[in-house]
Amino acid sequence: MTTKHYHFIGIGGIGISAIARYYKQLGYTVSGSTDSDSELIRNLRKEGMDIALGHRAENIPAYTDRIIYTKAVFGTANTFEEGYRNNVEMVAWMERKIPLTAYPDALAEIVNAKKCIAITGSHGKSTTTAMTGVMLAGSAAGGSVLVGTQVPQLDGSNIHIENSPYFAIEACEYKRAFLAYRPYITVITNIELDHLDYYHDLADYISAFQSLIDQTSGYVVYDMEDQNAQKLDFTRTVAKPVRVNLDGFFDIEGNFHTFPPMDLQVPGDHLLFDAKLAFTVGKLVGLDDAYIQKKLESYAGCWRRSEIIRTTEHGNILMSDYGHHPTEIRLTLVAIKNKYPTKKLFVAFQPHQHSRTRELLEEFSVCFDAADELMIPDIYFSRDSDEDVRYMTIERFIDTLRVRYPFVRNGNGLRNTLASIKEYDGENPDSSIIVLLWAGDIDTLREEIR
Repeated sequence: MTTKHYHFIGIGGIGISAIARYYKQLGYTVSGSTDSDSELIRNLRKEGMDIALGHRAENIPAYTDRIIYTKAVFGTANTFEEGYRNNVEMVAWMERKIPLTAYPDALAEIVNAKKCIAITGSHGKSTTTAMTGVMLAGSAAGGSVLVGTQVPQLDGSNIHIENSPYFAIEACEYKRAFLAYRPYITVITNIELDHLDYYHDLADYISAFQSLIDQTSGYVVYDMEDQNAQKLDFTRTVAKPVRVNLDGFFDIEGNFHTFPPMDLQVPGDHLLFDAKLAFTVGKLVGLDDAYIQKKLESYAGCWRRSEIIRTTEHGNILMSDYGHHPTEIRLTLVAIKNKYPTKKLFVAFQPHQHSRTRELLEEFSVCFDAADELMIPDIYFSRDSDEDVRYMTIERFIDTLRVRYPFVRNGNGLRNTLASIKEYDGENPDSSIIVLLWAGDIDTLREEIR
């Protein structure tokens, strides 16, 4: 029988690359295209995938059975009809009439045939999903997992497959993408207004989470002290609410179960709460307390989440973190500072999107209190309107930050930022944590900081 060939447009995305790995493990032939090279792309090639840098019609093999794409290739377009014209491979698809599936729908095909555990929320999705995956892998319940980061304990991958009824996924709320899924368990880490380039207001944002729990068949695990999560209406759902706080959780009969003390390897009270959400999931699928505790305490972190890259030649610790919402930034930097109280904290932060930076400007202006040095290389462009780019300049952003943080500096682009980091590293030996904080491309500098 001829092996099926799937082509992935935008395969460099962390979610869609996991789908590519899934089909590669099933024995499919996989090709793809992406804008730029990365460690992830190099790993996919080592796994036998043919990946082109840059988008061209000829990247799509003549024998392609299916194309899976990420909506990121649409740029600022609001509709499919507008968006597909922004990518030459999508135009080629239109001409050749190859079966086409968007990433969320491709993932839905896989997980909706299982007992899907959809882990969502404004912050903490990746960590909670990674912890859940580490807990489920090889357990009595078993479990597959797809997470928006790479996890060392899952062979350094963003996907792990087992023959189990359970499949845990990181479910993104942007543009209501998570409504493609029909979860058995939904986990909501928190609800804090985000993605104002799509959602009209807080009520609209909460309505997306309400729609997800409306189509959940088993349980909804959520922070009972989160004010916005408290606005969810369970009188209209089949799913039963499982309410969690710092001390324990209430089961569906109203009985309270206390969490055992957990000594995590990763720093921060917010990560401890993520572990408690994962613990609750473990109980819902029938795992033993001692086993859950042991697995969660073994969790050693993941790529881009307070990840220690290396110690530089001058004795400073280089870290990378994907935090890009003000709440994530504040919690992450406080956790790092608490873990390394004698160290100075040098933060190179790259805001993601001019529009998001504009919308959250007030929150950004007060979230860097734990930093001792702060550098902004640029604002990463993604799906931004001309108006937002003109208004939310790096100069305006820095001027706003400088009111509270007079030490903030303009990095004047990635290359100059790299030079400044190297200079700081050499002039401040054995003294600092240097953090690349981002959701853009500043992390590409990691290999040049030695």
